[in-house]
Order: sequence, then C-alpha cells, then structure tokens
Amino acid sequence: MSLQWTAVACFLYGQIVVNLVLCFPLISAQRWRSLFNWTIWSWFSPYWNKAFCTMIMVLVVLFFDAVREVQKYSSPQTAQDATLNPTLFDHLHMKLFRAQRNLYISGFSLFLWLIMRRIVTLVNQVALATTDSAGLQAQTVGANQAATRYQAENLQLKQALQAEEEKTSAKSRQMEKEEETWARDLKAAEEVVRKARVELEAMRRQAKGLTQEYDRLLTEHTQLQNLQNTADKKDQ
Repeated sequence: MSLQWTAVACFLYGQIVVNLVLCFPLISAQRWRSLFNWTIWSWFSPYWNKAFCTMIMVLVVLFFDAVREVQKYSSPQTAQDATLNPTLFDHLHMKLFRAQRNLYISGFSLFLWLIMRRIVTLVNQVALATTDSAGLQAQTVGANQAATRYQAENLQLKQALQAEEEKTSAKSRQMEKEEETWARDLKAAEEVVRKARVELEAMRRQAKGLTQEYDRLLTEHTQLQNLQNTADKKDQ
C-alpha cells in the first residue's frame, strides 16, 4: 500500500472511531457541546470549513482515481490480454484488488467524513434544543408557580371582596332596619303631634267656651249687683 492510501486508510479508521464515540449513548449532547466550546477549537474554527472542503476534494479525487483504476483493470481488453499470460493474469487481479480496495477506502472515507460533520451538527443542535428545553421548562415552572400564586392571591382577593360585600350587605340591612325603625318612630311622633294638636285645639275651644261663659256670668253678676244696689237705695 502506497503512502497516500495508507494515510487514507488511517483517516478512515480514525473516522470510524470518532463516529462510534460520537454515537456512544452514555455521553450526553451537553458534554459534547461543552467539549466543542473549548478554546482550542476556536483557534481552528476560521480554517474548519476550508479544511473540510479541501478534504472532500482530496477524497473525491482519490475516489474517482480508484474508479478509474477499477475500470482500467476490469476492462474486457485487459482481461483478454491477461488470459494470454498467466503471470500477467495474477498481476492484473492483484492490481484490480488493490483498485477495488482503494475505491472502498476512499468511498467510505468520503461518506464517513460527511456523516461525521452531520453528526457533530446534530449533536450541537440537540444540545441547543436540550438547553432551550430546559430553559423553557424552567420558564414553564416559573409561569406555573406565578399562575398558582396569582390564583391564590385572586382567591384571597375574592374572599376579601366577598367578606366586604357581606359586611356592606349587613350594614345595608342594618341601615334599612334603622330606617324602618326611624320611619315608625317618626310616624308615631307625627301621630302624637297630631293628637296633641287635636287636644290643644279642643282645649282652646273649651277655654274659649269657658271665657265666654265667664264673661256671661260676670255680666249677669254685674247686672244682679246693680239691681241689688238699686233695690237697697229704694229701701233707704
């Protein structure tokens, strides 16, 4: 195996290990995100996209080169030439095997390279979604607690308003009763005043009658006294 294909094979084995570790279920997405947020990765972040695209181009070139080699050693003309020479036939099959091996190595390396980037992106998205979900859950719990507190305060306010309404209603009923009592007392006082006026009017008429009777009796008494005085004068 040449140096370049040894490097591609090592790269493939490394991708397999990295993808298996990324898919390991015991490591949470938040831990992967905290690992991706290390300062060392920020140094490579400006070059990450360029390195990714460069590696894709290299793997694509190697893949098509392997495809070309496979087509070259599996063509009918080459197979016909190899049948004429047994040594050449074995050499041709060895070349074909190496070309197919290189095709698989480059193809799987390219495939796993794309898969690894996608897995890293999904891990970051899952970590962000989990963090947002935790934040939303905390907000939901806070909102539920606030709603429960507001409901309790609303219930207390309703109870206080109901108690105040009951007090107001009791005071209103008491005032109505007092008004009824005052109305009855006023009516009774008016009746007493009316009776007193009637009695006073009767006493006035009676006093007027007594005055007239007194005046009449006084007049008669005066007349009788005058008659008596006249009679006394005649007797003398």
